Parts: sequence; C-alpha cells; structure tokens
Amino acid sequence: MIRINLLKPETKEIRETPAEGMPEFKAKKRPGVGNLIFLLLIVALAGFYLYQKKAMDQERQLLNQAKEEKSKLQYVIAKLDELQKQKASVDKKINLIRELKSQQDLAVRIMDELSKTLPEWVWLNEVSFDSKNVQIRGNALSNNLIADFIANLESDPYFESVNLIASTQKTSKNDQYLEFSLTAGVVNPKQSTAPPPPAKEAKPRRSP
Repeated sequence: MIRINLLKPETKEIRETPAEGMPEFKAKKRPGVGNLIFLLLIVALAGFYLYQKKAMDQERQLLNQAKEEKSKLQYVIAKLDELQKQKASVDKKINLIRELKSQQDLAVRIMDELSKTLPEWVWLNEVSFDSKNVQIRGNALSNNLIADFIANLESDPYFESVNLIASTQKTSKNDQYLEFSLTAGVVNPKQSTAPPPPAKEAKPRRSP
C-alpha cells in the first residue's frame, strides 16, 4: 500500500553562526551632513535671537530713560512758563505803580502851576486831571481876567492847547460874576524835552 504525504515539508531555519573564535564586527553609521547643518542653523538662530533680545532690552531701557527725561523737562518747562507769567505780572504791577507815582507827582506839579497862573479875582471850583488833559471849572469877575488866565496857562510849560468851553454870567446876592470852564493839554517837560538837532552848516556860496 502506497502513502503520499501531501503536507509541505517543514522548512528548517538555517542560522548562520559565526565561526568559533572569530570576533563579531558591527557597522557604525556616520551622522548625516544635513543633521549637522540643521544643528548649526539652530545654534545660529539662538545666538541671533539672544543678540536681538539684548539689543531690544537696551533700546527699551534707552526709551524709558528718554521718557523720564522728557517728563522732567516738561515739568521744568511748565515751571519756567509759570515763572515767566509771574514775572510779567510783577513787571506790569511795577510799571503801573511807577506810572501812578509819576502821575501823582505830575498832578501835584500841575496844581502848583495852576496856582501860579491864577490871576487875582479868579478862583477855581473844580479841577479834574488825567495823564493827557486837565479840565478846569471856576469863576471870574470879568472876561478879561479869564483871558489873562488862559494866556498864563499857554505860557506855562506844563500846558498846551488851552480851549475855553463856556463862560456864563451868574448873579449871587446882587453880585455878578462869570462861571467858566476850559480844557488844556498836559505836558511833562521832563519827558518832552529832547536835545535840539544839530544845526546844519551852511554851504559857502560860490562866487560867480
């Protein structure tokens, strides 16, 4: 009787074993050039980032210092403006005081000059004064006395442009008199006097 084995024959694994007494060598792979370039690129980027960060920190520090100095300068400028305004106010007050003082001295001088120019039988009832004009109201016994008073004012160096405004006949207890009012320009001789211009030398005439 014949038997046929239809099953696959078992395969035997053949393993190669190194010969006894022979050392085993393993092949070592060299690192790739691409990995080395990538590593260098990472190092370069890290260095560049640190450099940029340091530069940015320095710029930020300089900016903060500039802001602090600007704030200090603004404070100083504000103080200077305030001092300038105070100085202008003080100067204005000083000039006003000087002007009032000069007007006061001038007013006293004007009253003195009016008393000097006042003829007899002429008396004043009211005198108002500003820096440019003086207004006078008074009484006189005649028009001639008023005319004399006006002439005296015109000849005085403190007055100019004397104008008679009104002259009215009045009666009081059987006494007749004239009530008058006039204006005059005020001149301060100390301010108006100026040295005369030098005289021009006459050119000699040529004889024909």
